[in-house]
Amino acid sequence: MSKRAPHHEEHPDETWLVPYADLLTLLLALFIVLFAMGKTDEKKMGEMGRSFHVAFGGGSVAVMPFDRMAPQVVPVDVPPGASNPDAPNNFTVVPTSVGSAQRQTQEALRETVQLLQLKAIIDQYIRTQGLSAQLETLSTDDGLRLRIKDSALFPSGEAYLRPESRKLAGDIAKMLVGLPQQIVVAGHTDNVPINTGQFPSNWELSGTRAVNFMRYLLSQENALKPQNFSAVGYGEYRPLRPNLTNEDRSKNRRVEVWIIRAQKQSNT
Repeated sequence: MSKRAPHHEEHPDETWLVPYADLLTLLLALFIVLFAMGKTDEKKMGEMGRSFHVAFGGGSVAVMPFDRMAPQVVPVDVPPGASNPDAPNNFTVVPTSVGSAQRQTQEALRETVQLLQLKAIIDQYIRTQGLSAQLETLSTDDGLRLRIKDSALFPSGEAYLRPESRKLAGDIAKMLVGLPQQIVVAGHTDNVPINTGQFPSNWELSGTRAVNFMRYLLSQENALKPQNFSAVGYGEYRPLRPNLTNEDRSKNRRVEVWIIRAQKQSNT
């Protein structure tokens, strides 16, 4: 007579609670950043920092490097016996493809929180320094952009950094420390032609300004990684305004610092 197999009581699978809790934490942090971005006083910025401290379980409340914020998720390959109905059901197998998609979603959300936190810090700096006429930030699908009017950095028709602008450049460099993303410094001009021995056209002027500003940023902080930086000059060919008035042309003369997303956002 065969021995009857012992009966194992089945328990409901609760492994979904872990990623669900992670997502709730990230959404809470995202809400905190969005709330703080609408406030101008330092008290609210302090509250945002303390909220991040709690939401991420303690530690530093400064801008956290993305590679440290990423969750440690280990995808599991489905073993051959997992589809066998007679196999023991003491564990839940998550296919690698599902784990990978979930990990990418979490990493994209964490990066969004990080970039919004950085935007809030830069916006606070702009307000406290009275630089709203010279600097602005913009969140895009590709990442975060910092726009700087050319007059805040360079003399007219020149590409060397004003001595009085070096503190601004140094402060920007400090805010970029610890970011793992690629950073592009882009130079733009208006459509007024230039033809000098140093700058035969606006291509050379915009490109040289971008390179000089990038080099100065890197010289201010040894912690910045040159391999993450690049510079490009667009001349007059990517205007913000149609170059019809002096105000339009003033808007178009600028340097932009682009912090490029490492994780693409899902549109679904």
